[in-house]
Amino acid sequence: MAKLQLEHFLPYRLNRIAAAVSQDFRSVYGPRHDLTIPEWRVLATLGQFDEISAKEIGQHSSMHKTKVSRAVRALEERRWLKRRESEDDRREAILTLTALGQKAYREIVPKAVAFERHILDELGSDSIALIAALERLEHIFRVR
Repeated sequence: MAKLQLEHFLPYRLNRIAAAVSQDFRSVYGPRHDLTIPEWRVLATLGQFDEISAKEIGQHSSMHKTKVSRAVRALEERRWLKRRESEDDRREAILTLTALGQKAYREIVPKAVAFERHILDELGSDSIALIAALERLEHIFRVR
């Protein structure tokens, strides 16, 4: 049996790249706003959708419910989000950003866009093929 060379194994490489990009991206929102990666993802999802349940945040961001729960609690303690009871399901809370949360989101988004632009600029014309390959992988693995 041949040995698997992890450094050439696609799933391993994708995971390492995702972790590296995510960690590097933390330099955009971490130092100034003292956010963890899950807290940023919750903030970004709320900024995108205005109001959403924690369960939907987990589905959208592919985060485990305990990570979402901890991030929601941390943002709530900072008074960056608030919750209200869902009209459809009283066991579920609908989350929204407060004015403080919206302010942080507005400060981070331009930096996030610049971070993405830098990556795409580094890739040059290869960025078009990368985006197409990512869309194909999302389709194959039903990620959306």
